[in-house]
Amino acid sequence: MMRTEKDSTKNEQADQNELQHTNQIVNTEEKTDERSKLRASEQKAYEEKHFVDTSKPVWNYSLLTEEDVKNYQAGTNYRLYEKMGSHSIRVNNLWGMYFCVWAPNATSVSVIGNFNDWKNHEHELYPRWDKSGIWEGFIPNFTLGESYKYYIVGYANKAQDKGDPFANFWEKRPLTASITWDMYYEWKDDDWMKKRKKHNSLEAPWSAYEVHLASWMRPDKNNEESYNTYEQITERLVPYVKEMGFTHVELMPVMEHPFDGSWGYQCTGFFAATSRFGDPQGLMKLIDAFHNEGIGVILDWVPSHFPYDAHGLFMFDGTHTYEYADMRKGFHPDWNSYVFNYKRGEVKSFLISSARYWFDKFHIDGIRVDAVSSMLKLNYSRKHGQWEPNEYGGEGNLEAMAFIKDLNETIFRDFPDVQTIAEEATDWPGISRPTWQNGLGFGMKWMMGWMHDTLDYFKMDPYFRQFHQDKFSFSMIYYYDENFMLPLSHDEVVHGKSPMLYKMPGDTWQKMANLRLMYTYMWTHPGAKLLFMGDEFGQTSEWNYKSELEWHLLQYDPHKKLKDCVADLNKLLRAEPALYENQFSMYGFEWVDLNHRAETVVSFMRKGKNKEDDLLIVLNLTTVVRIDWNVYVNDKEFTKEVFNSDDRKYYGTGDVFNPDIRSELVDKEKKLYKLTLNLPPLGGIVLK
Repeated sequence: MMRTEKDSTKNEQADQNELQHTNQIVNTEEKTDERSKLRASEQKAYEEKHFVDTSKPVWNYSLLTEEDVKNYQAGTNYRLYEKMGSHSIRVNNLWGMYFCVWAPNATSVSVIGNFNDWKNHEHELYPRWDKSGIWEGFIPNFTLGESYKYYIVGYANKAQDKGDPFANFWEKRPLTASITWDMYYEWKDDDWMKKRKKHNSLEAPWSAYEVHLASWMRPDKNNEESYNTYEQITERLVPYVKEMGFTHVELMPVMEHPFDGSWGYQCTGFFAATSRFGDPQGLMKLIDAFHNEGIGVILDWVPSHFPYDAHGLFMFDGTHTYEYADMRKGFHPDWNSYVFNYKRGEVKSFLISSARYWFDKFHIDGIRVDAVSSMLKLNYSRKHGQWEPNEYGGEGNLEAMAFIKDLNETIFRDFPDVQTIAEEATDWPGISRPTWQNGLGFGMKWMMGWMHDTLDYFKMDPYFRQFHQDKFSFSMIYYYDENFMLPLSHDEVVHGKSPMLYKMPGDTWQKMANLRLMYTYMWTHPGAKLLFMGDEFGQTSEWNYKSELEWHLLQYDPHKKLKDCVADLNKLLRAEPALYENQFSMYGFEWVDLNHRAETVVSFMRKGKNKEDDLLIVLNLTTVVRIDWNVYVNDKEFTKEVFNSDDRKYYGTGDVFNPDIRSELVDKEKKLYKLTLNLPPLGGIVLK
């Protein structure tokens, strides 16, 4: 949006900024004391070598070293947020704002804002002498909390107002200016940070609750313009996730974005938490609160594309700066958006700096990288003639592959106690294998095939499942190819796909029983877990980002008790090492019985590092009660039922359970035991 409303809104916005950000401005010198000392040494060195003309509105000044610029151009400067963008510094004992932006095809770059009545050319930045395309300068007395943009005269004399690609804070949409800000925050999660390596390990329990912050809960569910603040979200969401027993929360993109309907996946602020809920420190407090409850935080991150909004990255300096110029690579037909130019060093530095920023400044425990398939494949959603093969004649985007490898190597080098997770929907090999094994280096990959096969299977009438048992068991054929996370994500409950509950066949009781059974299967299947908000209590409508979850359903037993079932599955996951210690190892799983297709009863074992931790899971996938059902197991007796999805406390029948498991040694030499069990209808049991 062009700033045509500048005269009518500038005073109101200025007052609003002043009201909201007084503490930031007043306490700037105290907050930045440590960093200002470091910067002072850099500034002194600069001033000793260069003449700073203080007679002009913008002083010639730079925080960048020659090495910074060379690495930026080479695609290896991954801390750009420390110097590019806007930074509050002191020059010649005068506080102000240093601005730094890359616009290689520009002929003029000015800072405009409330401070100069949005007048162009009054505060022009200086182009660097090294022809790097970087413009920079220092504006004295420029305070924190000020709205600003860059007025760029670019290629073919095209003039436009652009937000700051490195801004840490933006105006709340529909306004589109960046806001000067300080990122100081006193973290209180030292204990978490010291021990999170164990918590985020691939040998730790992983159960992630996927959340869209705006629509999880609103002040007014009928008003899509109403948002809880980060503080209010903290008060409500943190204890809920703690109560439910999830090990992690995954937040759909919280980076600034102009259109709510994109759910955050069309981002304009790659270094800014959205202002819909408050300032960046509000998000930091939310993450801090999760950490202090022992819950990890994963952020969705989108390096695959960006929207064409006028204030964003598209045609930033009048030509294709951040996106590929060849629209066979640069335009995304599915999302009407633009693809980053992964070959360009400055773009690569920008993106990896963005990922690193969230780990560095926000203490996150992982990123889930969106739409990796679209990055890797030149022919993604393109027909013959709409794409060009790479130099070897293949479909892979070699530049994107190199970028992803560098991304993962950088994150795991600098933050070895976190995870990176790929949302990748094809059979591309080695997604979660180390780069030194010719993999892409992610820690985990979403198991999209498992999700589709599982939902297809459970949608069937239980009678017909006997004819499709291979669909149920197929996941273990390729499971060990990657480190998989099992997702039941937001994508499965929108666009006419129906809520999770209504995917299930049968009457209300059977739908609930099927859902509990599917969740039991999911939680006992090897791999990390991810469940979208609302699925834990059986939403009866599709997810609507304009409203909130159907919290009123919890007054009804079927929904409340389904929620209790999911909470107990999370407790089971945390309590039983067999469910997580070997979750990515072939030693952690064994089929026990797949030979009863007609009855549609399946059993398997989950194995921990210690034999005494092993679990036996038996799933009865039809409505027929099985009394005195025999299961044969080697080496070990199972004497205790530790979970039953048909328990009355979960809205089950409560009539079919195993207080005393009958066990008989039928082959002493082979140590083969026959267990005689009672199997509930549409039920899963876990034995120890």
